Amino acid sequence: MTFTDLVDVAAVRLGGEVLLANDEFFAPKENLLRPEKPVWREGEYTDRGKWMDGWETRRRRTPGHDWCIVRLGIPAVLHGVVVDTSFFKGNYPEQCSIEACAVDGATDAQALAGGTGAEWKEVLPRSALRGDAENLFSIPDRERVTHLRFNIYPDGGVARLRVYGEPARGAGLLPGATVDLAALENGALVVACSDMFFGHRHNLILPGRSTHMGDGWETRRRRGPGHDWTIVRLAARGMIRRVEVDTDHFKGNAPESCAVHVCDAAATAPEDLPGTDTAWTTLLPRTSIQPHTQHRFEVSAGRATHARLAIYPDGGIARLRLFGTVVE
Repeated sequence: MTFTDLVDVAAVRLGGEVLLANDEFFAPKENLLRPEKPVWREGEYTDRGKWMDGWETRRRRTPGHDWCIVRLGIPAVLHGVVVDTSFFKGNYPEQCSIEACAVDGATDAQALAGGTGAEWKEVLPRSALRGDAENLFSIPDRERVTHLRFNIYPDGGVARLRVYGEPARGAGLLPGATVDLAALENGALVVACSDMFFGHRHNLILPGRSTHMGDGWETRRRRGPGHDWTIVRLAARGMIRRVEVDTDHFKGNAPESCAVHVCDAAATAPEDLPGTDTAWTTLLPRTSIQPHTQHRFEVSAGRATHARLAIYPDGGIARLRLFGTVVE
């Protein structure tokens, strides 16, 4: 698994935002986190120059470099970044670097930029960029972070910044609290699945209800025996009391039935977890489900750190919610 298989923790839909930039003369800083792939508009100009789908600063005539401050959507442990310079060919930065910090609660962007609001740590040293390309950089540091300072040298344009990592597990969850233990924003992560041909596994635990069919987890049509499944690392060890399986927008391609199993495992790597249904404790036995419907089931089981959703035989699930009590 590469780091791009993890969650984009700076995604706008998670609450990611570019708080501040020292310059955005040619193209606004907000473009940097737009979910859509960058596009080129031939012959389109603004009153400041060529329209570009990204963040672009003016030509620097003095010493120094340009930068912006990014607030992650959720506290996270970083694994890598993609600096996308698509369509920036004669105007991309020569190099970039990234600093990170962890700040809890509200903070002033100007204070962050000035260095008084947080202690910044370099997580990506100054690195060469290619123009009109996706530049991938691994980040070895595994500390919890909430904000990034993205530096470009000396100036220029970047189309998109993707920040991949794991949500910080259990951050702010108090023992005894009742929460959605499968919520990405609480620190849960979908660590494995049998297939995700039509819809990514991470969609399953995103905030809110799905917006369309492509906003859920969907497998290809199964032509042989068996069934599809996915494994969720819970936000914290907990006792699950209610399961919600939402097939919103899946009308002709919802599973016929589903089941949920749990285990209490110290191991966090998917390959270290039990590999079959029978190795897990049944939380929700195989149960028929309907298309385009939000299903709720009251359940009872022991402590769990991971949950396994099985769908029969294949199809799409928009969201999975596992409400329960934190026990650690």
